[in-house]
Amino acid sequence: MKKLLIIILLLPARLFAQDEIQDKAVTHQEQRMVFNNWDQNKFDPKAGFLSLNPYYWLVWGLFYPNYHKTDLRPLSASGPQTQRLALVGTQSSQDNKYKLHSDTVKTTALSQIASQSGLLSDADPLWLLYYKSQFNLLLNYSATTILGPLPPKVSAELVKDGLYTWYTGEMASLKERLNGSRTTNQDRGSRIISYYRLLKEYQNLSSVWAIRTASAQYTLNMTAQQKQVQQGKVNIPDWTPQTDVGIAQKVLLNRQY
Repeated sequence: MKKLLIIILLLPARLFAQDEIQDKAVTHQEQRMVFNNWDQNKFDPKAGFLSLNPYYWLVWGLFYPNYHKTDLRPLSASGPQTQRLALVGTQSSQDNKYKLHSDTVKTTALSQIASQSGLLSDADPLWLLYYKSQFNLLLNYSATTILGPLPPKVSAELVKDGLYTWYTGEMASLKERLNGSRTTNQDRGSRIISYYRLLKEYQNLSSVWAIRTASAQYTLNMTAQQKQVQQGKVNIPDWTPQTDVGIAQKVLLNRQY
């Protein structure tokens, strides 16, 4: 029974303690700071008749007399939140400009690296379409590719005379210079010019080698013929003065100029 009486006595107090407080001044201030306009008529407490309201002086008059005259909304035209959003928008636009400039610099740098890097020289279109095939024998030369197409006697003669050693040395020098030009970082124009110059030197060297091989073959033929003459194995036809006359007439008959 005592417990029931205590509960009955405390129940009204608990109910009154949970009442919601409605303060218009606080409500208006919250709304005004968030979304409502800066309405002069919603500043509570008001000054009253002849500005005699003491609550007005305690809240506004003594400490914040100009508070209601200044628009302090964060989202107002000049509010801090509006200014912050404008600053963020400006910075974002500037960041996008910096990013675009950075991307442009990056693209230009990558393009220059791709055109100058020796690691990517094999992907150059001009190398793939022309110079690679022209330098194929130089880059892959060996004793088989050099002496293989020649008769065995000619090959032996070239090796004995030291011409093969000289030729392989020149080929090795050109190959080293070509590989250096391919792997060195330089602009594409300089690389192409070096290809052109090395190709001219390689063609000249190939011409000299062809002359030397032809001379070796000719020398071998002459030596064989001389040996046959010395051994009396050559049949010399009968000669008369009319023979030379016939040869001269044949030359004159077949002349072109």
